[in-house]
Amino acid sequence: MGSFGAGGVLYLTPMVFHQVHFSASAVGLGLALAALAGTVARFASGALLDRGFSCGLPVLLAGLCGACGDAVLLAAHHLPGYIAGQLLLGVAGGLYWPAVELAVPLCAPPLPSARGYALVRSTDAAGIAGGTLVGAVLAALGQLRGIYLVDIAAVTVLVTLLLRQPLPAPPRSSFRGQQGIPLEFWLPPLLPLLALSLVATAIPALLQSALPLDLVRGGLERAAQPQGISALLIGLQLGLLLLIQWPVGQALARRPVALGLGLSLVCFAIGAALLALSALSQLGVGLVLLALVPLALGEAAFLPIATEAVVELSPPRHAGLAMALFSQCFALSAFASPLLAGVLLDAQGHGVALWALVALVCTASLALVGPIHRRARPKG
Repeated sequence: MGSFGAGGVLYLTPMVFHQVHFSASAVGLGLALAALAGTVARFASGALLDRGFSCGLPVLLAGLCGACGDAVLLAAHHLPGYIAGQLLLGVAGGLYWPAVELAVPLCAPPLPSARGYALVRSTDAAGIAGGTLVGAVLAALGQLRGIYLVDIAAVTVLVTLLLRQPLPAPPRSSFRGQQGIPLEFWLPPLLPLLALSLVATAIPALLQSALPLDLVRGGLERAAQPQGISALLIGLQLGLLLLIQWPVGQALARRPVALGLGLSLVCFAIGAALLALSALSQLGVGLVLLALVPLALGEAAFLPIATEAVVELSPPRHAGLAMALFSQCFALSAFASPLLAGVLLDAQGHGVALWALVALVCTASLALVGPIHRRARPKG
């Protein structure tokens, strides 16, 4: 439920503020600051959990911040209001995700936690796709800002459910005060995965920030698309991700993690190349539609496999710190990629250079898969 309204808010906010003539750089700045606020909030959420508080407390605080952020953005027409709303949403996301991730293994029994996480990823995809499709309908009706009301309603339902069925408190760390393997022995094998994750996690951030602006502005030959069509295209990509997330994740879970990581990079490179080519054709919308398939497949391959790769590459005693480092890749890419994309879009006036650069970086990142394959523990 927490992902339902959030899907529309995250993916449609760039178009909301394009309506009031914000530049791509200004939109990217707000998204980047939200990511930075989320990084700080994740540490705060972790501190609450380490002190024995219930997993539900950060989620409730996230609901409060999210509802306030939605209210600010609903009324914002100038940059200060937009920045304030984005900061509140960033704090909400930072508080929410660590607590929910930690709650999954606590609530999953008698099911294995791996199946619990797979179910959570599928429900995330369902919530984001549903929220974005509702946003597409609102855009077609000329009421795109109504997505913030949808998010407030979703947050209200989430808080009500939590109050009726509280989440459990995590056990205190069993490794506190114990000696572990020195950082210099276990961190270097993890670095290729962290570098690859910075690239892979930038793709959803670019689909959230740069693709909507690229579509409504148009390309060299591709006509500018109405906001309703742009929102619908993004909703279709999220709907496709929803359909394939579970089967793709289940199939790759039985194979070496390097296969899933390599497949995701290849798919991202193909999708980005098609987006770059779409700007060069009057029939570019068809290429955008075609690009949505490999982009969704790349996300479905990366999301469930990357966490498993962290587990295989890190010693159990340091799995918590390794996972924290991995989660920062999402924050760093969400901070940097919208800023860089906004600058490129403003400088070029179209997305050819941006998407071509993304395709090249994804292709070059395939060199990181080999070291991961050699270091990862074989599946038993």
